[in-house]
Amino acid sequence: MRVGVLDIGSNTVHLLVVDAHRGAQPLPAFSHKAELRLAEHLHDGDTLSPEGERGLRKFIEDALRIAEDKGVEDVMAFATSAVREAVNGEKVLTALRAATGVDVRVLSGPEEARLTFLAVRRWFGWSSGRLLVLDIGGGSLEIASGMEEAPDVAVSLPLGAGRLTRRWFTADPPPAKEVRALRKHVRAEIGRVVGDVVRYGRADHAVATSKTFRQLARIAGAAPSAEGAYVRRTLSKDDLSRWAERLVSMTHAERAALPGVSAGRAPQLAAGVIVADATMDLFDLSSLEICPWALREGVILRRLDMMPGA
Repeated sequence: MRVGVLDIGSNTVHLLVVDAHRGAQPLPAFSHKAELRLAEHLHDGDTLSPEGERGLRKFIEDALRIAEDKGVEDVMAFATSAVREAVNGEKVLTALRAATGVDVRVLSGPEEARLTFLAVRRWFGWSSGRLLVLDIGGGSLEIASGMEEAPDVAVSLPLGAGRLTRRWFTADPPPAKEVRALRKHVRAEIGRVVGDVVRYGRADHAVATSKTFRQLARIAGAAPSAEGAYVRRTLSKDDLSRWAERLVSMTHAERAALPGVSAGRAPQLAAGVIVADATMDLFDLSSLEICPWALREGVILRRLDMMPGA
């Protein structure tokens, strides 16, 4: 069947149309997205602004028309940290449901981690052993580890690249004092959960998903996305550490000129590399493999698993 997945993230809102069948890998058929940056529209005590709400409604209306044109039978919609943390999030989604008929499910941080873990497990299979999965989003960092399709532990921390950029940096490039302060904060936050994750056992295979990790791997020499999903891409700790110092001292424009970095994501990359570097260091990881599947694929797979006859 052809399904549409509507992903309402902190930075980007994305409609992914896939051909999906139980027991088969979901095959992307069409993609439509926009950088609405909803997290930047949280004002006055984390209230989503009218402008942000209008932008979201327009995107959903456009996405529904596109989905119909593409022959989509079912649209699954979910939202992550920006809507989850908006004090008027439920009110906004109720209004959207009334206007568009779309029922948006708000995922908790641990749910994001578990669904992303499911996608990574299906991509790499059982031979990968115990997985450690890391995902840096716009609003949060998700960490999950386990031997099965459901992780033993799933953690979400408020360490998204967009969130940290807005709250900690005041200039382009950020002053060294702010970089040091953010680095200390990030390492303290991650350090609190390392013991909870590793007590289940050391990972046989450490994996990263998300735009931030993909960009960092590309900067460090990984193959471009044009070479396809099946090309193996890795990010070593040595390469990341070298780039961590360079990226925080670059301007937005200088980062945007690097391979694989978009102008819209460049401002967040300094905070993103601080989180990535801290995570690899505190979990004592020499390298990460980049997985092309993440949260959206996890949502699709879970839906297929729950279909009658599964």
